[in-house]
Amino acid sequence: MEYLKIAQDLEMYGINYFPIRNKKGTDLLLGVDALGLHIYNPDNRLTPKISFPWNEIRNISYSDKEFAIKPLDKKADVFKFNSSKLRVNKLILQLCIGNHDLFMRRRRVDSLEVQQMKSQAREEKARKQMERQRLAREKHLREEAERERDELERRLLQMQSEAQMANEALLRSEETADLLAEKAQIAEEEAKLLALKAAEAEQEMQRIKVTAIRSEEEKRLMEQKMLEAEMLALKMAEESDRRAKEAEQLKQDLEEARESERRAKNKLLEITSRSVKTVLSSVRVDCPTQLATMPPDIPGMNLSSENLSFDFKDTDMKRLSMEIEKEKVEYLEKSKHLQEQLNELKTEIESLKLKERETPLDILHNENAERGTSKQSNFKKLTLQSTKSRVAFFEEL
Repeated sequence: MEYLKIAQDLEMYGINYFPIRNKKGTDLLLGVDALGLHIYNPDNRLTPKISFPWNEIRNISYSDKEFAIKPLDKKADVFKFNSSKLRVNKLILQLCIGNHDLFMRRRRVDSLEVQQMKSQAREEKARKQMERQRLAREKHLREEAERERDELERRLLQMQSEAQMANEALLRSEETADLLAEKAQIAEEEAKLLALKAAEAEQEMQRIKVTAIRSEEEKRLMEQKMLEAEMLALKMAEESDRRAKEAEQLKQDLEEARESERRAKNKLLEITSRSVKTVLSSVRVDCPTQLATMPPDIPGMNLSSENLSFDFKDTDMKRLSMEIEKEKVEYLEKSKHLQEQLNELKTEIESLKLKERETPLDILHNENAERGTSKQSNFKKLTLQSTKSRVAFFEEL
């Protein structure tokens, strides 16, 4: 039906052509269609020169090879032409009778039975239209539910990734805290050892002072040793102070590491609780009707706050699934791009084939389309002419 709706507006649709001659012997073409009779030039079957609508024709008859058309206006001249054979005149008359009968039937009021059939057809069409709309609405709702489910899965995977990253940060902070604690313990032991060495040096200095009175030479040597011992003791004291400060700094770093560990734990708990609340609120507010229809086999869709847990040991499987999904998306994009290229190539080939198959009538049709003329406009323009002017124009041809 759609094909016929387009085809019926073409200039040569439903027209039967017959070669005829007027009184002067000029070769012409007679076209018979559902609108009336048309006279064409042999080299142009698209635009008629003269047209006789069915509602302006009073009678059609033939005698041997001569065919006569009597207009509705009795004062107008009878339009006559000659055909090649008597059989052609019979065929023309049969076509004229059939088309005229259909022309008049289309303008008569339908019977009660036909009206009832048309009413039933309209009701059936309306019912089918409502059914199509209902199916389209259900399809749209189903697609919306699937999109919402995919969005929830994506958000759940994102929250799992964030929780995994927070857990890794927590593990790193714990390792850093243990390392700083070990370094602080080593620094405290070194500070104690240096303090012990400083005490021994002090005792050695006191002993040297006691024994330095034995002789002047010994005194001088003892003074020198005492100075060296004092310098050593001073160095030991400075080293001890430095080690003590380093131990104090390590203690502060340990405290900061423990504080960062505590914050990481709090952040992990916050992300876990927020993911539970977000998923539950999304499911209850956005799609309450689809919550019951969600498939139970979706991974990670257990949304209760008591049972929510994340498995951080299957990161390899998750990463592999994400890579497979990424490759699938890339494959679909490449397939879509290749399909578009094939469609463009197909369109170009079809256009080249159409250009190669163009006939002179196709060229005339394209020219009429560019000028804005059509079958209906030509028919209306020609029917505005009077019957006498059409007959006179035919005689001139």
